[in-house]
Amino acid sequence: MQQRELQYHIQCAPGDVGRYCILPGDPGRCEKIAAYFDGAVHVSTNREYVTYTGTLLGEKVSVVSTGIGGPSAAIAMEELAAIGADTFIRVGTCGGIKLDVRSNDVVVATGAVRMEGTSREYAPIEFPAVPDYRVLQSLTKAAENLGQSWHAGVVQCKDSFYGQHSPGRMPVSYELEQKWQAWKQLGVLASEMESAALFTVAATLGVRCGAVFHVVWNQERELAGLDQDESHDTSSAIKTAVEALKLLIQQDKK
Repeated sequence: MQQRELQYHIQCAPGDVGRYCILPGDPGRCEKIAAYFDGAVHVSTNREYVTYTGTLLGEKVSVVSTGIGGPSAAIAMEELAAIGADTFIRVGTCGGIKLDVRSNDVVVATGAVRMEGTSREYAPIEFPAVPDYRVLQSLTKAAENLGQSWHAGVVQCKDSFYGQHSPGRMPVSYELEQKWQAWKQLGVLASEMESAALFTVAATLGVRCGAVFHVVWNQERELAGLDQDESHDTSSAIKTAVEALKLLIQQDKK
């Protein structure tokens, strides 16, 4: 494929984005995240990809939405890396699996179950989907510094939202339900839709990536008859990502 300066999907060129990028799924969250930057400006909007660029601690940083799922997230990372970005933090939402993961908690991924298709076109299934250890350390330190209620552990990454929430009506319910029981037995914290692809693409490209999630709800707590709220305020996860970027910038400057 011919190399191009203006990237086809994100509609950004070299100089438009910083080395450090936050990747939410929802385009509507980009402006909210950019408000944490200094001097943020809107760069581009195309399809699901909305881009803002500003600075943190004097370093150029960006936020770029990726839409839902691995395919569009992989495209964003590919095109951002092609124009100079090398450090990524995925910030999004998840559903809790482990019973002590509650609504409004923050989950930092230490690895991801590759139950999706995008990563399989980058690496053999035996290759683990794990974050860069420096980004991971910055995320856990940021969550701790902010006094969040947070967890760190493995998340499940899938392609079908309704395959998780309505597995019994799927023709492959036997597989979905058995694997869900396996994730529970293995202590998987939560379920989401992008991290495995992003971790694997990052390994392929030689860039750094980590992921932090806001827990919307926990269907297992509900099934167990435990107290259960539904939370859509992603501020805690966003603040964790921004503070982690600041820690990374400080480390890199040293």
